[in-house]
Amino acid sequence: MGKTILVVDDSASVRQVVSIALKGAGYDVLVGTDGKDALAKLDGRRVHLIISDVNMPNMDGIQFVTEAKKLAAYKFTPIIMLTTESQEDKKRQAQAAGAKAWVTKPFQPEQMLAAVSKLIAP
Repeated sequence: MGKTILVVDDSASVRQVVSIALKGAGYDVLVGTDGKDALAKLDGRRVHLIISDVNMPNMDGIQFVTEAKKLAAYKFTPIIMLTTESQEDKKRQAQAAGAKAWVTKPFQPEQMLAAVSKLIAP
């Protein structure tokens, strides 16, 4: 059984690049188009890691992380923020909300996979 990763980004091209990289590394992938959509996917199924954008419509990444962490089943799920934001205050907000790592776009798939493998125990 593979490990499942939820990828949340409002950009279809980013979702695609991330999904291809993760699937290529042997992970199962779920996708959310924004924070609201992603929260609906957190319905009790096992998710080993979440990769989320910060700037999205309907519910941004920081609000999404805050909401996800309120759900008992996902309280300890590691979250990586994948974003064009490099502002320190955004990073601090994301960390305070519960994000464990920060990958800046444009990113190399290897860079993202390295962050993923650090946070997902084999």
